[in-house]
Amino acid sequence: MVVAKKKHPKFFRQNYGRTDMKRVAKGWKRPRGHDNKKRAKHSFAGAEPNIGWRNASAVRDLHPSGFSEALVRNLKELDKVQPGKAVRIAAGVGRMKRNMIIAKAKELNFKILNE
Repeated sequence: MVVAKKKHPKFFRQNYGRTDMKRVAKGWKRPRGHDNKKRAKHSFAGAEPNIGWRNASAVRDLHPSGFSEALVRNLKELDKVQPGKAVRIAAGVGRMKRNMIIAKAKELNFKILNE
């Protein structure tokens, strides 16, 4: 039985999205400070990442399609991929080798994630 991945909120930095605080970046940083509302876990301040949001180990590294993925840079690496895995072609692979990898992957019945 495959367990679905849990959904979690986006974890934003404190004060991100306030119109008067355009300098606050989007990425998460841990709130510090005695009077910090997010550190004090006020619900209006948004969720904080913690261990309870983590996914089950069975689904942790899976692609949203349900496949585990293997990164492929050339045809030799494609031969080493285990059956049942999906293939993701590396970004630096050019058009000619990419087309060769796609043809071979279809021949071997692999799902290609970034065709």
